[in-house]
Amino acid sequence: MKFTIDPWDPTYGSSVESELMQSAIEAEIAIEVEAELWAPLDPPAGTAIPDAVVFVDGVRRVEARAWIEQDETAVPGIFASYAAGAVRCDGVAKIVDPLVARGLFAPGDRLGDIETRHGRFVAFPTDDATPQKLMKTLLSAMADLEVQVAERARRAGDELLLLDGPLKHRRHVPHAVGIVKTHDVKYLEPAQDRIVGALESGQRTPVFRVDAQPFSRYSWYVRLPGPPGGPWAGIVRCEATGALAPRAVVDLADTVTAVLPPFASAPHKDARAPQNLYPIGGLERDLRHRLGDAGVVYRALRRASGAATSAV
Repeated sequence: MKFTIDPWDPTYGSSVESELMQSAIEAEIAIEVEAELWAPLDPPAGTAIPDAVVFVDGVRRVEARAWIEQDETAVPGIFASYAAGAVRCDGVAKIVDPLVARGLFAPGDRLGDIETRHGRFVAFPTDDATPQKLMKTLLSAMADLEVQVAERARRAGDELLLLDGPLKHRRHVPHAVGIVKTHDVKYLEPAQDRIVGALESGQRTPVFRVDAQPFSRYSWYVRLPGPPGGPWAGIVRCEATGALAPRAVVDLADTVTAVLPPFASAPHKDARAPQNLYPIGGLERDLRHRLGDAGVVYRALRRASGAATSAV
């Protein structure tokens, strides 16, 4: 019996779901080449390499779950901290423009900010108290923070800007590229899907397009260097806004494919290698440190809760 081991640490789940769900939106395949001409692509020898590459990412942490009393009822909510930052790589790697924020996420028109000894938790009213809605609102707030960081981190305007994860709320950042590490949706038909498994290290698929809500996007797959594994080992999916011209996206795809391999992580240094790029892994560690000690923040919330109760 022949089998392969995925180098991705199983404690993080899987880099690829065992059964990829077929996208409900049919992808437009013939963007760069006709469907029958799909094959692995190497970046051309003359591919432009930017002087600086900027990686942007965010982290979040739920500090406490709470019941928020309003009028004569109480609704569940969460207190959370989140942060965003960038790593600028221009010969040296330097963390720039880190931002930290804290929020209270719960339904209610009268939801107010909460002051603690370790910062203010800004109120973010939600439509309902379901865990999905609370987390979605938290992720949206973190994405807004990442957009602020991305706009500040691009110093000269001609850097390559790489955002960890899908573009989603960050799609309006000019010429930004989202790097998606995990896969749960199948966008390609079987003939093109097989090309993903045939990629060698440093190669990409042709560009395809997905016209879907909330936004249209171009996409392509890249294989990063790493240990042998299954057909999808070391594969990332890249996203660019659908507002770009096709020729500009093809050039961007070549640039990204040429730039990514040196930043791929090694298994002995990162449990999500090679997809969790070195600058992203280092940034995540720094941002989690900036969130502060979870126990200290939790105790501050308990004190603030006691003070609010005694003031009633």
